[in-house]
Amino acid sequence: MVISWPTRLTTLCLCAFTFSAFTCNIAHALDQVATSEIADITESATPSAASMKSQGHQADGDDEGHKGNGERLSEKNEAQHTGQAKPAKSATIRLAESDAIFQEITALSKEKRQKLRIIALAPHIVESMFEVGAGQQIIATTAHADYPEAAKDILQIGNYARLQIEKIVQLQPDVVIAWKTGNPGDDLSRLKKYQVKVIYSNPTTLSQVADELLMLGQLTGRETAAEQAATAYITQLNSLKTRYAQQAPIRTFYELWSRPLRTVANNAWPQQQLALCGAQNPFAHANDDYPSVGLEQVLVTLPQVIIQPTQHAADTPDALNWAKWQHIPAAQNGFIFHPNADKVHRMTSRMLDEVALMCEQIDKARQFYQANSPVSE
Repeated sequence: MVISWPTRLTTLCLCAFTFSAFTCNIAHALDQVATSEIADITESATPSAASMKSQGHQADGDDEGHKGNGERLSEKNEAQHTGQAKPAKSATIRLAESDAIFQEITALSKEKRQKLRIIALAPHIVESMFEVGAGQQIIATTAHADYPEAAKDILQIGNYARLQIEKIVQLQPDVVIAWKTGNPGDDLSRLKKYQVKVIYSNPTTLSQVADELLMLGQLTGRETAAEQAATAYITQLNSLKTRYAQQAPIRTFYELWSRPLRTVANNAWPQQQLALCGAQNPFAHANDDYPSVGLEQVLVTLPQVIIQPTQHAADTPDALNWAKWQHIPAAQNGFIFHPNADKVHRMTSRMLDEVALMCEQIDKARQFYQANSPVSE
């Protein structure tokens, strides 16, 4: 499939704007597949936090990014992090696709695992590695791995679109942790041909961030720190579910990016966050996880809240100026929020702090409309 220059330019501009490997990966995936049209604009509420449990998905083995073609999580895996403050220590590590390699490494002594030389091929992997206390074991990573501060000093050997295979081989890592749907599939295949040991990170639901921490803890011999981090994360996640599960829905549009105007739906990572906050996405049941929408399609839904993630939660000239359309409630009442894209778009525990803030902002708008008989009703 030949990719047009305007499409590639959109991808490059998007990546430069967000500095988010997650969002860059979405753009890369959209270079590979034709954009789906919106099926219907519906006023029905998005799934509640409770019903989202049955809608999580796992990657189906392709390398084209988040396209919504995954399978439902099993009840066994979901029960592990539902209604429990502490994840089981013997949690199944489904994030490591290469079970044989993972088992080989975790069979080593704790001392040896704590000295492994690791290449982490995504910002969220780097961030979680530092959280479990294994940041110093990372010898190389990819572009945009910038948190915590120490991550900025790590050698970079590629980006979301291409990896420097020769450099990776020269570094002779003990293991490479790849992002199954965020790294180029052909590059990962080449690494295997060079006998480089590769295991996978692939969190696709909010609860799987805890699984990721547990997996990294086992891999690096830091199980105790990982269990503590996973427990804290699940406790916070369950608290948010409890707080907002029964709240009245509020129409919310999520501007993933503006040119072309694109939003989230189905099993998309930000859509799960909206559902957690009790937000009603008019495009939640579109054909694609990251559908392109027309401005008119958005305006007729009369959004009560607009979520416009930007780098460092700051205004940006590239984002749409929704204040121009004063007939929509979100513009009339100033409920246009700018969460930090670098946080909400990364599958890490730090993400949840920003989502909690977003939920509070949405709830503030909810209370306003309930008290003031919104014109949109």
